[in-house]
Amino acid sequence: KTEDAFCEELRKNNQSLNAKAVLDSNSNDKDTDFANLLSAYNSDANPENYRGFYSSLQEFIYSSLDPYKYELAQVLFPIFVHLYLEMIYKGRQDLARTFLKKFGATQEDYYQEDINRLKTINSKEDMLRNEIIKDFRTSDFVVKMSRDSNQKLKDFLTENNLSLLLNIINQSLYVEVISGYPRPKAEISQSAGGLTGEARHDANKAKVQYGIPKEFDLSTLLDIENDSEEDDDKRPKKKKPKKDTGSAVKRKKVGNNPNAPPPDRVRFPEMKETDIALREGAVKEMLERTHLKSPSICFFTLFRVPKGLTCAILSEDSTRLCLAYEDCSIHIRSVSPKKLRPVKSATDLALVNKEAEDVMERIMDDKAATETRQFIGHSGPVYAVSMNPEGTFLVSASEDGTIRLWSLHTFTCIVCFKGHAYPVWDVKFSPRGYYFVSGSHDRTARLWTTDNIQPLRVFVGHLSDVDCVQFHPNCNYIATGSSDRSCRLWDIPTGKCVRLFTGHKAMVSCLAFSIDGRYLISGGFDKVIFIWDLRNGTIVNHLNAHFGAIYSIILNRDGNILASGGEDFSIRLWNLKKIINKYEETINVELKEDKPESEPEENYLIDSFMTKQTPVVAVHFTRQNLLIGVGAFTSENN
Repeated sequence: KTEDAFCEELRKNNQSLNAKAVLDSNSNDKDTDFANLLSAYNSDANPENYRGFYSSLQEFIYSSLDPYKYELAQVLFPIFVHLYLEMIYKGRQDLARTFLKKFGATQEDYYQEDINRLKTINSKEDMLRNEIIKDFRTSDFVVKMSRDSNQKLKDFLTENNLSLLLNIINQSLYVEVISGYPRPKAEISQSAGGLTGEARHDANKAKVQYGIPKEFDLSTLLDIENDSEEDDDKRPKKKKPKKDTGSAVKRKKVGNNPNAPPPDRVRFPEMKETDIALREGAVKEMLERTHLKSPSICFFTLFRVPKGLTCAILSEDSTRLCLAYEDCSIHIRSVSPKKLRPVKSATDLALVNKEAEDVMERIMDDKAATETRQFIGHSGPVYAVSMNPEGTFLVSASEDGTIRLWSLHTFTCIVCFKGHAYPVWDVKFSPRGYYFVSGSHDRTARLWTTDNIQPLRVFVGHLSDVDCVQFHPNCNYIATGSSDRSCRLWDIPTGKCVRLFTGHKAMVSCLAFSIDGRYLISGGFDKVIFIWDLRNGTIVNHLNAHFGAIYSIILNRDGNILASGGEDFSIRLWNLKKIINKYEETINVELKEDKPESEPEENYLIDSFMTKQTPVVAVHFTRQNLLIGVGAFTSENN
């Protein structure tokens, strides 16, 4: 037996060594493959001529007629990068520096950060180690242009014997020829800016089931007509038959949404009676909301915050405010008359009648209730927090690469989730709880559940940090925003990317969905808000009014007003209903040439509200459509 055990252990060790050898071999194969890709830079062309080649191309494009100029100009940046890398690969750093100094400043402003990264590459070894260069070399830069523009470019390169530039276009660019006239500058600018150009047409062809199943629509949890009749308290007995009829009519009006996925496509645990009661209470409270053109605003300003406020959120019922800081701590504060009550001790719980109807109230310890609580556990700054809809759990994401799940009954950490290898920038609970998603510096988003320490899905595709994440209202999709200046929509059951949106000129910092699930809204450090149509993968509009990075966006409970807050000490309100109506009118026009002009952003701006030296970290609408803002005061000396 001892000999058999020894042989078994030896066999396991050999398997482990073999597995390690396979992993090392795969890693070496990847490095070899990338080295082979870089060998394409070893052309016969003389690097001393590259400056003249590029200068000729630039002169040709700038002297072209306006209808073609803006489309042709899209090839300047990728060709610039590949020429620079080829000079570095051939050991001509002196020429590369001169080339970068002369032509780097002529590139678009949103590419300057990428050009600064190029400056750190001084040798072939640096190229092998640099992840951005790997992505740029292994991913085709997508350029869209009309047939006429494409033909003019090819004719110029052929007539002037610029075969090197033509080879770069053929090997490293994906030129998508589109029908019709050349696109105007404004249209190109709306979709340009991604690290690898625009999104391919086939990247947004998959069908997206963006609708909300009626089973998950809060309005179907209650018979609203019944509720109003009971409040009248008139002839209740005679009204009973009509109540059922009213309920049937109401639900018939809601109907099955043809754009909605099956209710069980993403499985959730069965809802508890207490959770159903909480959601019914939420619907009743929402029925009393106001429908004003411009909502009232309440702003929470934090003073003397030396720790550095990184994140702020309010609970779904707007009774608790959670703040995260750079000193690794999380503070939760009651902003209602009700204090934060923990669960009683085990000894006291044994005395509670478990069969009582108000058992959830009896297990709470009123004597230990306080207005604030503090969570300590992370070993790095906490960058994001999120509460589940029932307000029973809180998840937090930190620079230490972990996600922690905290109980809001015991005010303790329950689980520490480890999966990301680098700092975690954002985390969000799903609209129905149970699932949550995280985004990290490791360029991935991961899907988790509260009862499993391993991620269920890893979404890979972004070329830089995943800075913000958001669940779709029907819980079947996840949206991500990245430092690669793009937004992606991921299908949870399949793990595939079904939408890719480009247009932001800087990091995407916040995301939101419309109430009906059809539109995705994104805000970024480029001071712009984009609205995207998930149905066909096109841009609806972009909004320019902020003078600084946008930190938070939110829709009111009616879905008609969009609120945004950011670095410029302001909250701005937008008429989202007007934007959507205008867009739907446009897409209903059969002849695109006759479509109405895009309305200026000022006509969509309802109002702007300035704070006193306080960046707006978070905006939140209560169930009654009161808008709440949160920020930490910064002195003028800072």
